[in-house]
Amino acid sequence: MIEDNSIEYKGLKKIADSGGKLKTDGLRDLAQTCVAFANVQGGKIIIGIEDGAEQPPPGQVIDNNLTSETITRLRSLCFNVGLVLNSIETHVNKGQYFSITVHPTLKSIATTADGKIYIRVGDQCQAARSEDIVRLANEKDAFQWELQIRNISIDQIPENNILNFAGGIRASDRVKQAIKDLTDIEIIEHYNLLEGGKLTNLGILWLGTSSQRSRLVYPLTVQYIVYDEQEKKVRKEVWQDYSKDPKELLVDIEKQAIELTYYDEFPHGLFRNKIRHYDERLIRELLINAIAHKSYTISGDIFIKVFVDRMEIVNPGGLPLGITVNNILHTTHRRNPHLIRILHDLKLMEGEGTGYNLIYEITSRDSKRFPVPVSDYNSTSVTQYSKILDEEAILLLDFIARNYQLSQKEFIVLGIITRNKKMPTTQLSKELQLTDEGRLRSYVNRLLDQSILITRGIKKGTEYLINPKLIANSKINIKPTLKTIEQPRLKALIEEILRITPNITANEIQSKLGDISIDDVRRSIYKLVKSGSLDHSPDKTYRKYWLAKKNRNEIENSNRKH
Repeated sequence: MIEDNSIEYKGLKKIADSGGKLKTDGLRDLAQTCVAFANVQGGKIIIGIEDGAEQPPPGQVIDNNLTSETITRLRSLCFNVGLVLNSIETHVNKGQYFSITVHPTLKSIATTADGKIYIRVGDQCQAARSEDIVRLANEKDAFQWELQIRNISIDQIPENNILNFAGGIRASDRVKQAIKDLTDIEIIEHYNLLEGGKLTNLGILWLGTSSQRSRLVYPLTVQYIVYDEQEKKVRKEVWQDYSKDPKELLVDIEKQAIELTYYDEFPHGLFRNKIRHYDERLIRELLINAIAHKSYTISGDIFIKVFVDRMEIVNPGGLPLGITVNNILHTTHRRNPHLIRILHDLKLMEGEGTGYNLIYEITSRDSKRFPVPVSDYNSTSVTQYSKILDEEAILLLDFIARNYQLSQKEFIVLGIITRNKKMPTTQLSKELQLTDEGRLRSYVNRLLDQSILITRGIKKGTEYLINPKLIANSKINIKPTLKTIEQPRLKALIEEILRITPNITANEIQSKLGDISIDDVRRSIYKLVKSGSLDHSPDKTYRKYWLAKKNRNEIENSNRKH
């Protein structure tokens, strides 16, 4: 079992000895996990299964007294944490385990008994820094913003706004029939737009008039700015009159943002392929992310900045606690959960936690860089570049898509590998933001089984490449590259370079080889030195290499024979 931002696995021996007596240190560690979950978005702790194990130890027995004593002790070791003890479960191997559900604290900050604050980041519990505590306090306020009731009654709302919202919900195939059968008023109550006859902040955002929206503390406002080659402003559109609900605003932005519809052309046989600078689905996801995850308790507009080579979307407020630029692909956090639910049900966004997966798939298929998120306390920006990195990769992925049924994850992997020609296991895991090597198998196993990918090397030295037979079958005129050269041939090239020009550095060798990475060159050089084929100077920074005398004689004799 693999841990993530909302689940933790603990072996039974972590909290209790063989006699069933609870361990103080283990319980304190468990209390820190509870506090970390409570301060972010809650979670579940599975006790009796080790992290990485598939099941509890066969025949493991858990006493009811142990579970009740565990939850009692935990409640005394952490404050402002809601804990629920779940029943003991039995695996098919007859081993038992139990779980504790940790509810998120919505209005207060959870702490351990000794006053320490922890937060959950990915699969780790981290002590909160001073800046994290300030963000945590703001997040609690932001989470409550949607449901705060305003002194505006339902009869002050234009009837047409209510009809449009209810009509959009009834037209969606993502909404259950039981909800569609509700009256218009019951529908807006169901989506937390109305409470006791009064509108919530969320209700004003969707149903209110311009005047009513303007009185929100920090209403939804957007600026769209276009820059030329010298990064001077050449066009600006603003949405600051509060006249539109989020859906209307999104549609109007897409209509006005004509610069985002430009495209590149490149030849494909007798025809020409057209690839938009920014796929319309990518634009929609990035804009929806900005609206859905905006902190409505912080002042500031959403900025859409369009440059010659990139688009930047800047949002007020940092990333939600628990999400970083290094886990954004696999971690979800609902800062505005009720707004997100509406956007999903109106089919304006993908399912929760799938938006960035779609963005990664689109950019992979179009052979473009993945979006670059940057976040600090004040703002979060996402930059998407328009440049096509490899036109041949687009054609190859198109051929694969027409001949194989692949998942979104598999296209993301193929996009990375086709752009880079080959990818080591460690680097591929980093690109996919995977912390566990086992999770990489779910991305590549079927591709290997279908002979779309091949591997070289073993264990951590494994490299993934597109199968050359697949490239040949595609009949695409792909230029050969030294990036995929095999190690024996690379070693031979390095030896030949040093025979002709001895006493040069690794960087100088790499410059003569062209597009082979410096890491591959160094790896081959180190192996040649280890085998005694190369000698080197004593320098550490600018070390120079040459053929060992014995090796030089062998190469020269071989050349004479040929």
